Amino acid sequence: MGVWTAYRLRVKRQRYLGRAIRKRHELSSVVNRTKAIKPGDILLFCTQRNEAIRLPYFLQYYRDMGVNHFIFVDNDSDDGSISYLQDQPDVSLWHTRASYKRSRFGVDWLNWLQCKYGHGHWTLVVDPDEFLVYPFCDTRPLRALTDWLDASSIRSFSAMILDMYPKGRIDQQPYSAGQNPLEIANWFDSGNYALERNWKFGNLWIQGGPRQRVFFPDAPEQAPALNKIPLVKWDRRYVYMSSTHMLLPRGLNAVYDEWGGEKASGALLHTKFLDTFNDKAKEELERKQHYSGSVEYKAYAATLDENPDLWCKWSEKYINWRQLEILGLMSKGNWA
Repeated sequence: MGVWTAYRLRVKRQRYLGRAIRKRHELSSVVNRTKAIKPGDILLFCTQRNEAIRLPYFLQYYRDMGVNHFIFVDNDSDDGSISYLQDQPDVSLWHTRASYKRSRFGVDWLNWLQCKYGHGHWTLVVDPDEFLVYPFCDTRPLRALTDWLDASSIRSFSAMILDMYPKGRIDQQPYSAGQNPLEIANWFDSGNYALERNWKFGNLWIQGGPRQRVFFPDAPEQAPALNKIPLVKWDRRYVYMSSTHMLLPRGLNAVYDEWGGEKASGALLHTKFLDTFNDKAKEELERKQHYSGSVEYKAYAATLDENPDLWCKWSEKYINWRQLEILGLMSKGNWA
């Protein structure tokens, strides 16, 4: 990378930090328990809107994994999720009625909160429908992973989004609050993925899976990106650029081995496709607050009336992280 490119990226990072500082005025504290955060605590940051039905299991899943404190931004929910979250003893909650789109889809809000509260902590940034799995997650808590990353001088950990779906129509099996969504959405595409390197930012760009296969068959380049870097040893100088797809400084995006080996990585089991999805998709299409003119939700709307079955003869039923490693969708690298 040349000197001029490095300079431009540094200016870009400073500009996004400035945006985050300005956007803090859009947030109002509902309940702030961050004084309870201890040095070394693992923090989870999340933006949500009307996800009350998902929150009980989401919180329990990450508590069991070893998250110590949750920091939420609520984007004007009206389904009771605000009152639910403010009653949770390990949750700090901010609220905003501001535009999700104009905050770069919530990234500015979380960049500010991570700058203020995440410095020096391992921070996990996920959506309420995303569940991290990592090597040995069935026997080792998240703390074991972050301790190993610290000992290995690794500052960031990647996880490919793996879209999960049921066998049969999306609306066939009702989902209830507190239920493990993987009891319903427990199938995934074991192949059908393409990746390329983004030379400017140094990250990998991954597309494919059922969303490309079903919703973007004629425009695969418009399918959602599946690469994320959700777990980072945060520093107040860092910023996420586009969701958690990439960061600055650029070196944080080097989550893969260029010399033929494998770096440790995980997967985000993405449980969007439950019976709640149709109504959620219609709501988000009306709000028009998503990326690229809500092209993703327009594609959903064009197909959902047919109640598509995302399952196909190449679908694979999820078992555990070892299965994903065998399929090449994640790796334990040299963590033994």
